[in-house]
Amino acid sequence: MTQPARLVPLLCVPMFAVAEQIDDAQNQAPTAATAATSERGESFFDVLTNTRLTGDWGGLRTSIEGAGIEFGLSLTTVYQHNAVGGVQTRNGHRITGSVDYELTFDLETLGIGQGGIVYLLADSDFNDGIGGDRVGNLFGVNGDAAGDEAIFVTELWYEQAVWEGKARFRIGRIDVGVDVDTNAYANDETGQFLNPALINTGNIPAPDLGLGAQLIVQPVDWAYFGIVAADAAADGRETGFKTAFHNEDYFFTAVEIGFLPVWETARGKLPGAYRFGLWYDPQPKARFPHRRGPRPGADLTKRDDIGFFFNMDQVLWKEVPDDDGDTQGLGMFFRYGFADEEANAMEHFWSIGAQYQGLIPSRDDDVLGFGFAQGIMSDKLRALGGGDRESVYELYYNAAVLPWLTVTPDLQYIVQPGAMPGRDSFVAGVRLQMAF
Repeated sequence: MTQPARLVPLLCVPMFAVAEQIDDAQNQAPTAATAATSERGESFFDVLTNTRLTGDWGGLRTSIEGAGIEFGLSLTTVYQHNAVGGVQTRNGHRITGSVDYELTFDLETLGIGQGGIVYLLADSDFNDGIGGDRVGNLFGVNGDAAGDEAIFVTELWYEQAVWEGKARFRIGRIDVGVDVDTNAYANDETGQFLNPALINTGNIPAPDLGLGAQLIVQPVDWAYFGIVAADAAADGRETGFKTAFHNEDYFFTAVEIGFLPVWETARGKLPGAYRFGLWYDPQPKARFPHRRGPRPGADLTKRDDIGFFFNMDQVLWKEVPDDDGDTQGLGMFFRYGFADEEANAMEHFWSIGAQYQGLIPSRDDDVLGFGFAQGIMSDKLRALGGGDRESVYELYYNAAVLPWLTVTPDLQYIVQPGAMPGRDSFVAGVRLQMAF
């Protein structure tokens, strides 16, 4: 596990410049951000109006952000109960939670370097989800649950923008699921779907948190190219140096091409994103043997595994056509992933769904979402007596109760948990998300 103490030498560098810039910012005329904060009247624990519970800290938060440092603190807690089917319904409930700590250093604002950013994300987590021992499904039912960890670093990277901001390079400890296969409507377990099958493509063998690098090039507004390489043998509870630079160095690689059209319609501008990706995993993997047993001399390992995926999201209808910044309306998403049946338990994966923001009058920030996902197992695995497929239905309503608090009732129905014939599972739960 990466210890927070390892961060001290890196984070000490900009601190000398920070204090001076904060003093300067406090003595200057109010910025637009400061004025907006003053108009909101954010003060300590003004629970009705603050966008973050603890407010602006008497103007200190705005001053720090103006000096080039952003700090975020949030809590996500989830209660879920396996009400019907699955492995076990007795004591089938569990409460999980995570605290996220974010630090972003804008090196250009700090006067250290042009176009550079240092980002740190650390988590504290408690409890496992009910997917494994209560539901018994392949995907799990709670993408936010991560066991018991006092605190560990999930991301720590440096990013440099070049070519007038049209390209950026990132290196450090990264989360491949954040950098690849993103989606506007199905990619965030703290505010959207909870089931991991509706967060990322279910059969991409993305490695655990570890060392890696990413390059994104966007020469025009409507298209980009991205490539990411990450330690294929990473252990998320370790620093990553041992697996990345010792013994055989395997790096998982994914290439993604994206198109970002904005359709001109009678209902205004409708933006979309269409992503095509190819992944490569060089690690040796066990092949599924023939159902009659392995043939003499047969190679039971497979190297250089390759697969592909498609991922899209599209705004379909806007409530306020003339306002490009208004996000109320209907949008949809779709994903598909393919993996080689000889070495991957899940050959095909697909998901589809939609969300509507502002469905209820006067509830403009609330979001209703529905999604379906299905993993279809490898023919090779099925020939050995494995299951056929697992399907997931999920419905959630993300209610903005207060500017800093959302409450999300969530319902999931899992058909054939574990891809095996058995009792379908119904999971009911609620998520609370708070920004401090």
